[in-house]
Amino acid sequence: MATASTERNPDEHHHRYPHRRHHHRQDEAIGFYRDTLDFDVRLDVEVPTRWIEVAPRGSGVTLALVAGDREAGEITETGIRFNVPDAAAERETLGSRGVSVGELLRWPGVPPMFTFDDPDGNRFVILEQTEAVAS
Repeated sequence: MATASTERNPDEHHHRYPHRRHHHRQDEAIGFYRDTLDFDVRLDVEVPTRWIEVAPRGSGVTLALVAGDREAGEITETGIRFNVPDAAAERETLGSRGVSVGELLRWPGVPPMFTFDDPDGNRFVILEQTEAVAS
């Protein structure tokens, strides 16, 4: 994956205010983000509870993988979008790695996109980067 896209400036306060996603099993979550999605693990400390931050390679935006107690099978729409050069290719790659991916959506006037879920039910959107998205 190329970059994360958010409502705020992705380089501003990324370590003070990372996007928090809840995970029952933090070690398994690290494995998914690092090994399956190819994210970097930027931080893994006890302060006093375990605080983990991961990020797409080259991105200034981090996701905090914090322990949670959500019901198994419950999906949470995170509102977080990742921009990639080719949504169809990224969907195929993630699907081949066993990631739960949604249908590739192609609507007139909108960049191609799809959703994917992490093992703890956090749902993200992959959006094909176009000139309009990049500016």
